[in-house]
Amino acid sequence: MWSLAVHDARGSSPTPLQPNDLASPKRLVARARSVVESEASAVADLACQIDEQLARVVQLLLECRGHVLVTGAGTSRAVAERFAHLLSCCGTPALFIHAADSLHGGGGAIRQEDVLYIISKGGQSSEINQFAQIARRRGARIIVHTEQADSPLAQMSDVLLFVRTRGEVDPYGMIATGSSLVNCAACDALCVLLLELRGYSKEDFSETHPGGAVGKRIAESGGQ
Repeated sequence: MWSLAVHDARGSSPTPLQPNDLASPKRLVARARSVVESEASAVADLACQIDEQLARVVQLLLECRGHVLVTGAGTSRAVAERFAHLLSCCGTPALFIHAADSLHGGGGAIRQEDVLYIISKGGQSSEINQFAQIARRRGARIIVHTEQADSPLAQMSDVLLFVRTRGEVDPYGMIATGSSLVNCAACDALCVLLLELRGYSKEDFSETHPGGAVGKRIAESGGQ
């Protein structure tokens, strides 16, 4: 399994702010720094948590002859949408499909040659699980990126990416703050590996990203 742990920073960080702390800039700065330091530490921990399960995920994504369809719900939806965009930027054709839309005809986009990549912290969302069932019936391969390895969703996966997170930086430990950054970093690692393994060049990138400052920089460098 690939186990990615987020520090439970609540015990070591300054006490949560109170409304009257607005009058104390030093308290605001200290609290903000503690949040950033906790999240940076959580992401840095990825380096020693990654194992060979990652190779199975990369192999399945490289072997995909269709599209990588990425989905998620809640904060995981934002992570999934970002991942789909970056995959396409890195030479892996990918699309984001909203889990709710998948139950109202969107699931018809799935084909046998596709891979469905599901990001779900708990693996319990009914719409996500129904989407996975649609993908299974249509013959697509399924990668589940979750921290609940024994969830019903995980049981439907062809490859399981176990991402274990514990604790968030908000005072209640409930908002997907640090854990979402960890999941984004995990997705970034996959994107870079896929880009390099495909030999995706600046010239390739210039064909799909001619706009903006990035496109201008590539044009000025002649794709080199």
